[in-house]
Amino acid sequence: MFRLAANLYAIVGTSLAGIAVIAVLSMGMDGWVPIVAGAAGGFIVAIPASWYIAKKIKDNMV
Repeated sequence: MFRLAANLYAIVGTSLAGIAVIAVLSMGMDGWVPIVAGAAGGFIVAIPASWYIAKKIKDNMV
């Protein structure tokens, strides 16, 4: 399941980081610190999210 989660992390991490950066920019914070913090936060949140998605996929593939 780790390989599936790692492959999903490449997609989920990029998506969540992009969403976080767009959210930061739409709030008017245009400095480099908020943008990097938003991207890092997206990548950190993607770790448990990709593990959860991989677990759900694995449970349904019986």
